[in-house]
Order: sequence, then C-alpha cells, then structure tokens
Amino acid sequence: MARPPALLAAAAAALALAAAGCSGPAPADLFLVQRSGTIPGARLTLRISDDGGAYCNGGGRKEITSAQLIEARALRTALDGKKDEDTGLAERHLDLPPGRVTTLSYRVRSEGGTVAFSDTSPHQPAAFYRLAKLTRDIARGPCGLPR
Repeated sequence: MARPPALLAAAAAALALAAAGCSGPAPADLFLVQRSGTIPGARLTLRISDDGGAYCNGGGRKEITSAQLIEARALRTALDGKKDEDTGLAERHLDLPPGRVTTLSYRVRSEGGTVAFSDTSPHQPAAFYRLAKLTRDIARGPCGLPR
C-alpha cells in the first residue's frame, strides 16, 4: 500500500525536528547560587538556565515563571555587566563580610566571576537583596523546598 506523499513529508519533517531538538546546544546557565546557613533547610545549590529552567540540589529541571526568568536575566546583567559598558559585580569579585548575626550566606558564580555575601552583610548592592529573594522564591516555588 503506497503512502501519500504529504504524509511521508510530514513524518520526515517531524523526525527532523525531533532530531534537531535532541542534538541542539544546551541552554546557557545564567548563574549558580550556593546558599548555606544556620537554620534548617538553608543549604541549597540552585542553577538557573537561560531557557527558564531551575535545577535544585542536583535534581531535575523545574520550570520557573516568566517573571522569575526576567529577574534572573537582569541579575545576570548586574553580575556580569553589559558588554563594553561597565564592570559587573562578579567581575569585581565582590566578597562582603557577614554582619554580626548571620542566618544565610550566598556564593554566586556567573560567567564573569564569583560574589559572596550574607543576609546581614553591610553595604550590599540592591542586586544582592534581589538575588536572595529570587533564590528563596524559586526554592519555595518550583523546587518545593520549605525555605
């Protein structure tokens, strides 16, 4: 029994798309957050990729919201700076000492370098507060963690 040419063409196109999807480049990571602390559930390793994926403590991919992805991309710009315009926080390797009583500490690695800070570090740039909030929101949301 002969197959209609349109059906064969559609099957070939679907097979080509599936093969292209499997062999395409992996999405770029925006940054990796390592959080530690003195309270239960503080320890977290969170990797956020540019396709809207979050990987929590070495687990599988979790989908983040569009708003979280937009915020993650903005934070990546704050960390790495804009091309040929300014130096980002990570390129300066900002390592802020903790304040007197610290609950959570963060180490964030991006393409530009690494930054470190605590929830009570004095003189934090606004991006560090936003990074801590995004980390908590993704941990509690898509990752399903208590903190």
